Amino acid sequence: MMSIKNKVAVITGGASGIGAGVAVELAKLGVKIVLGDMNEEGLNAKVEEIRKNGGEAIAVKTNVSQEADVIKLMDAAIETYGAINIVVPSAGIFRDAFMVSPDRETGKVFKTMSTSQFMDVINVNLLGTFLTIREASIRMINHKCEGVLFTISSINKEGQLGQLNYSSTKASVALWPKILAGEFHAKNVKGIRVVGIAPGYVETPLLLGMKPEVLESIVKDVTIGRLVKIDEIVNALIFAIQNEAVTGTTLEITGGVISRGLVK
Repeated sequence: MMSIKNKVAVITGGASGIGAGVAVELAKLGVKIVLGDMNEEGLNAKVEEIRKNGGEAIAVKTNVSQEADVIKLMDAAIETYGAINIVVPSAGIFRDAFMVSPDRETGKVFKTMSTSQFMDVINVNLLGTFLTIREASIRMINHKCEGVLFTISSINKEGQLGQLNYSSTKASVALWPKILAGEFHAKNVKGIRVVGIAPGYVETPLLLGMKPEVLESIVKDVTIGRLVKIDEIVNALIFAIQNEAVTGTTLEITGGVISRGLVK
């Protein structure tokens, strides 16, 4: 069983949401945290919170869609703590829109998902995850670090209306653990596992800030009757880190989200 204490975790999207929650909880368990995010103010606040609670953390302003920024982030982890053992690329955005929207009266298309709406999400969620995983892998192999590379997928990998861009990225990264675990095996890379985490509707400020009726409609389709808590995502990460048989797969942590179909 892989021990978690004194390991080094690089987490992107660390200023808020799932990334921030994972960082705080892992730090409580003795993990050294390297946080990347574009929100420098939020990033520094989260690092300060971790340090006040007795943890170790550094912040690196990072745009995950920029190769140079990701290289800087990974180099900071090695220079500061000498290792990378856990990688959580949770930086992500959404730009929801229907691909085409015809006017109800004329039947002609009056609005589309723009190319920038599509590519902005691809660049952060997909390219950003690729750069994060690749640059971490290079350093983990070169410095002989054992550990786990995570990908952060979503229940919406199954396909969500208005999220052609977002769902495409989440479906893609859900496939990566099997591919990358196989590639590492083919190249005789030992000690690095790859695990996907696909959260459902998680208790984040974004969801909690929704209109009550919208939130209620979401929870109706969750069989446990509530949103998934951040610490439940963390528990899944810890399970995957400590259980060395877990690799090449994506774990769904959804609270049992159901699809009602025609049954209302």
